[in-house]
Amino acid sequence: MATSDAASASVPHPVTTAAADPDAAAHPPIAKRRGSYNCGRCGLPKKGHVCSIPGPPSASAAESKPRRALSFDEAAVLTVAPLAVAGPHPTPPRPPEKRARVEAVDVDGPDRHRWVAVGPARRVPGEVLMEVLRRLAPRGVAAAAAVSRGWRDCSRRVWRGADEVRLRAASVTTVGALLPRCPALSTLVLRMESDVDATMLACLAFSCPNLQSLEITMADGAVNRMTGDELTRFVSEKRSLTVLKVDRCGSLGFLNISSPSLTTLWLSDLSPLTKSVINCPNLSELSLIFSQQNNDDSTDLISLMDSLGRTCSNLRNLHISSVHLCNEAVFALGSANPSGLCMLSLLLGKKITDAAVASIVRSYTSLELLDLSGSGITDNGIGMVCKAFPDTLTRLLLAMCPNITSYGVQVAATQLPLLQLMDCGKSLCANTQPEKGRSYFGDLNGGVRFCSKQQTARKQQPTFQKLIIKHANLKKLSLWGCSAVDALYVCCPELNDLNLNSCTNLNPERLLLQCPNLKDVHVSGCRDMLIGAIRNQVLNEFAGAEPRMPCKRLADGSKRVQVPHFMIEQLFEDDKAGGSPRSQCTVHLK
Repeated sequence: MATSDAASASVPHPVTTAAADPDAAAHPPIAKRRGSYNCGRCGLPKKGHVCSIPGPPSASAAESKPRRALSFDEAAVLTVAPLAVAGPHPTPPRPPEKRARVEAVDVDGPDRHRWVAVGPARRVPGEVLMEVLRRLAPRGVAAAAAVSRGWRDCSRRVWRGADEVRLRAASVTTVGALLPRCPALSTLVLRMESDVDATMLACLAFSCPNLQSLEITMADGAVNRMTGDELTRFVSEKRSLTVLKVDRCGSLGFLNISSPSLTTLWLSDLSPLTKSVINCPNLSELSLIFSQQNNDDSTDLISLMDSLGRTCSNLRNLHISSVHLCNEAVFALGSANPSGLCMLSLLLGKKITDAAVASIVRSYTSLELLDLSGSGITDNGIGMVCKAFPDTLTRLLLAMCPNITSYGVQVAATQLPLLQLMDCGKSLCANTQPEKGRSYFGDLNGGVRFCSKQQTARKQQPTFQKLIIKHANLKKLSLWGCSAVDALYVCCPELNDLNLNSCTNLNPERLLLQCPNLKDVHVSGCRDMLIGAIRNQVLNEFAGAEPRMPCKRLADGSKRVQVPHFMIEQLFEDDKAGGSPRSQCTVHLK
């Protein structure tokens, strides 16, 4: 016992020391900032120690409560268990509570006030660099990520916030690597340089959950291998898709599209379809362009037209190009009564005649655009169109219609006051046919023989026509390839675009253009004298080539001297102040 008392006397316990000294009990020691080296539960040294005393329930409850990342709102209370000390010594005071103070940091949100280095000792705000990167091509944004950490962060934020992407991709791998970076993407325009198949559709369906508009065009040499089944499945799964435009759809085989959200559908280079069903109640614009190289007429255009009028009640714009269009197809569309149709374009239908025009006039009341290029209508059909739509029609396209004449074109320009665009290209053509073989009598070797003369290269004299167009609102006029027009008079104060390409027989002396707002004139394939006459009229080159008073004679009239430079400048200033402004028209030779 003596040894034990001596040992206890030599090593004073912290609790007994506090009890012996009342001042120390009144003023507890300041907590160490570096923390205690002993266990907070049993008091033993922490080094190599595993505490067997369980923690209090309050600590476990606090640990079980979920907390936000990098943010602690609750106080981290550290409790210490009392030591078992013999004798009537008081319990040591509890150390002050310790609170874990961690600053909340927004990791994912954009740091709008961060400065990014763009050069030696030059920094700009991150928002400024992002606005610059948004105006770059996808290749440029990807390259900017390799400059520095700040540039990489800005490029990532550009991808995350991208709403529309226009990409020229060499393979599906490039598309699959880029699209996951754009979670907010809604509009995608792809220009593919390699073949496209179901893999591309699967990549788009997985990487773009919010895709609303998709356009796929093919480069030269690339092939679209999508089938009708794959395209049907893609459209049915993308409930948010509203616009779909696909190029070179020659491998579809059939068409069965049903979508409640689709509003615009463009399919080009279609092969003959064994089945064609389009059930889209909200569809407002449809374009189906069939390939001209395939002469197979297995596509039932009559059934297709009939179903379009019944299943697409909101159809406003319809564009169909096929060499197999006929009057029966137009009748089927009119019988379905799509009364809301505003734009109707039926191209390359050589079998479409004035009877189809009569059906169009009876079925629709508010057409704004009518395109019957490549049809067989005549001037009577143009007259019916002019009587039916004088208050609504603004665009009339009658290119490659060989049965119309300049009289029908003049009637359209006279009776359609709201017309802004008219295309009559390749319609007013000169009918030139080679001369038939003729016979003559010849005296050969002292006898008379009947000989047939070889067919000459001479052609019959074509019948030329003159064209007079006066219109107050017409802005674009196209007469490309109208070789039958030899005299032209255009008086359109609002006209800004005139196409006279390949008007080979137009006489320069019988040309008069009174269009003060003319900006572009296309004269590719015309004769040089005609090009010179057009330039003379629209550019005033001959009238404005020299100043009005460039020089004067001496008193004796023997020598001409140049007018001083300041006088010429004064003349030009007077012309700018009071004279009429010179035309800014451009003559396009190619």
